[in-house]
Amino acid sequence: MKRQFSFLLLLTGLSLAPLAAAPLYTVTDLGTLGGPFSYAYGLNNSGQVVGTSYINTTSTTEHAFLYNNGQMQDLGTLGGSNSIAYGINNSGQIVGQANTTPGGLGYPHAFLYSNGAMQDLGTLGGSTSAALGINNSGQVVGRADTAGYYSIYHAFLYSNGVLQDLGTLNSNISSANAINDSGQVVGVATVTAGFLSHPHAFLYSNGQMQDLGTLGGDSSTAYGINNRGQIVGWADAMPGSTVAHAFLYSNGTMQDLGGFDSYAYGINNSGQVVGSPIIGSAIHAFLFSDGKRVDLNSLIDPSLGIDLKDARAINDLGQIAATGTVGRQTRAFLLTPVPEPRTWALLGSGGLVIAGMFWRRKMAQLN
Repeated sequence: MKRQFSFLLLLTGLSLAPLAAAPLYTVTDLGTLGGPFSYAYGLNNSGQVVGTSYINTTSTTEHAFLYNNGQMQDLGTLGGSNSIAYGINNSGQIVGQANTTPGGLGYPHAFLYSNGAMQDLGTLGGSTSAALGINNSGQVVGRADTAGYYSIYHAFLYSNGVLQDLGTLNSNISSANAINDSGQVVGVATVTAGFLSHPHAFLYSNGQMQDLGTLGGDSSTAYGINNRGQIVGWADAMPGSTVAHAFLYSNGTMQDLGGFDSYAYGINNSGQVVGSPIIGSAIHAFLFSDGKRVDLNSLIDPSLGIDLKDARAINDLGQIAATGTVGRQTRAFLLTPVPEPRTWALLGSGGLVIAGMFWRRKMAQLN
């Protein structure tokens, strides 16, 4: 009887104790490709992370990587020295930018990495390009130079083997940064008024590029879009200001997420947002969820000695691809949420049911 009662108390304690615990994330250091630094930029629903890492300690040569099942894989280049991976879809297709000329930084081209091979997506007639986003249908977006102008680039959509120029707003420069599964594209394009030009966030949908405006200032940029059409980025809040505010654009309204010089980069299909603001004199990664912005450093174990600076992507499981410092090194990290308190409560409730069954069986035996 005493042993059964102790078992009941133990299960009751398991059901109640975690309810008081704050939500936390476990942190996985993704390592490097041999150098001192790595940076995380993209994440899919399988927890695969892409980014870039220095490949040795004696140079600044960096290669695109794929982190999967505890291993960081070097994706190589297009024949040149450097490469960066910016996005990955749920099929494991990866996009980014890689140099095509050995021994230099010139002529980087957009690439699509699929089935173990890196494909050059070309340009819009100019010298350079970069692929910045990919959806689950394999459609790719980015920016590419147009013919005859090295510094004039346009947003593009790559689909079914064709690189399509998406045009601009009312000026000559644009860049596409993300695409959702409906084919809606977001990015930035210059808007000219009189003698002045400013970047504005745009939404490209059904063949039309829409200016999303700002938060009252001159400039804005969109970095991410989910399958619900919610968009995140940054925007100036006052005319003439150079202080960016993270925003969430939903149902035709641009919401200021606050923060001094803050940038929202990623959003999942639940509407959770990640990015980085300047807090005081420091840059800290943040999570915006349920109407609140939280410093991600407050949600991890402080004894790890990690300072999360930047969060670029969040998947539908709530995992976050982030970059931070540990010691004197900059590393890519994967944050994974621990079970929520209600999950522990359900587990404890199940334990109480089991304990009750044992209790009734024991009493039946005594009778």
